[in-house]
Amino acid sequence: MRLRLREPVLYRWLRLKRALDKRPRPSSELGTPAIRRILAISCTALGDTLLSTPALAALRQTYPQAHFTLLVHPSLLALFTGLDSVDELIPYDGKWRGFGGVARQLKDFDLAVILHGNEPQATPLAYFSGARHIFKLPNNNRWNFLLNNRTPVVSWDDLGHGIDQRLAVARLAGAREPFSRRMTVPRHAAGESALQDALVQRDWQSAPLVAFQPGASTMSRRWPRGRFVAAATALVAHHPELRFVVTGSPAEQALCREVAAAIEAAVPVTGGSRAWASAGDLPLLAIPDLLRRAAVLVSGDTGPMHLAVTVETPVVALFAVSDPARSGPGYDPERHIVIRKWRTCDPCQSKNCPYAEPICMDNISVDEVVAAVDSVLRRKSA
Repeated sequence: MRLRLREPVLYRWLRLKRALDKRPRPSSELGTPAIRRILAISCTALGDTLLSTPALAALRQTYPQAHFTLLVHPSLLALFTGLDSVDELIPYDGKWRGFGGVARQLKDFDLAVILHGNEPQATPLAYFSGARHIFKLPNNNRWNFLLNNRTPVVSWDDLGHGIDQRLAVARLAGAREPFSRRMTVPRHAAGESALQDALVQRDWQSAPLVAFQPGASTMSRRWPRGRFVAAATALVAHHPELRFVVTGSPAEQALCREVAAAIEAAVPVTGGSRAWASAGDLPLLAIPDLLRRAAVLVSGDTGPMHLAVTVETPVVALFAVSDPARSGPGYDPERHIVIRKWRTCDPCQSKNCPYAEPICMDNISVDEVVAAVDSVLRRKSA
């Protein structure tokens, strides 16, 4: 009951508070040293945060002297520590739990940009920061009254790729072009060391690696696990030296181990291992270096896919429910291969997909993926 009451009470209180808030908000301040403290909110998943990094860089370029605070998901705090664009990271998971504590930490900001965050928490937090200027796109939700950009009303369908959506927010906030669309992630010595130790343990220091990402945030984005095993079997027929690393979050450990074990059984190698489930075995700090080490990543629409793009590893990106124009590889189209099929259910239930292995992703054939991976491997060896 308290949770059901919290949002309407907060909404009514903030409507009154904003109506009484007569602070000047001159647009002439934007892009000038008058903006001394900036809050950026991007506190959702790995891929969402990576997609925010070009906008963060654009804002830093425009406001080099400002103190820059980023709200980031707690699971990503270590990974993004050291990001050049920001001075301070505050962990927040975007939920009601912890909302009050984070709100109390946010004081005396001049500008707040919501690059990607859950509502009804993100926009109220931006207002509680004290920021005179608050920008968000899309701006078609009920908290619009707290934004400086209330009109025109813009939806997700108007904004294109996730990188461009976030750069559009940065532009509203005074960021000056030219913008780079390239994503960034800090390098961590601890991650590099953990990866090196794992490779030495398996005697994989010089082995050619293909990375598979079978998990995803929703079932509807997963290629069937058996297809990964069949693809590995077919690839080994032409590239017997290949080794396969099956990536994923700790929560996906069982899935990754199942896929790795099936690959090991299907195409064993004498005197060593063919496949390794890195999920739960390597810290997140090591995953950028692991993907950097791989020749190619096969993945659905996932955070690791965007991380591979960030570290310039080719991806074979598998799409059906998701739209690659919005969430596919954001640049370097010559490096990456996108395989897209049609949605088979009307309407698509997306996050509530009833299939353990979605039939739309099942339309992506093993032969298509093998041909794509093979072309990347041949291109890299040419």
